[in-house]
Amino acid sequence: MSSITVSHVAGDRFAIEVGEHILMVDQQVQDGGEGTAPTPTELFVSSLASCVAHYARRYLARHELATEGLTVTADYQIGSGPARVSAVQLVVTLSP
Repeated sequence: MSSITVSHVAGDRFAIEVGEHILMVDQQVQDGGEGTAPTPTELFVSSLASCVAHYARRYLARHELATEGLTVTADYQIGSGPARVSAVQLVVTLSP
């Protein structure tokens, strides 16, 4: 079983230990944070987009297709009421 540890640093800032890596999250200044790192929500959506990019690249490589210019753009919307991601739109782009 894998493990991820999240530790409070200061204010709204947290350190996330993932394997040998440390990621940081914070809140935007207008939301009471210091804006020193992505928000947890931004990191959540980034995780989804990077997962799609990873598997798209693997698909292209497996079929011997070019991977140059591969990008995944994630647009997301925050829902009303309890803070949550209510919609995500992912766009996969390749060079012509």
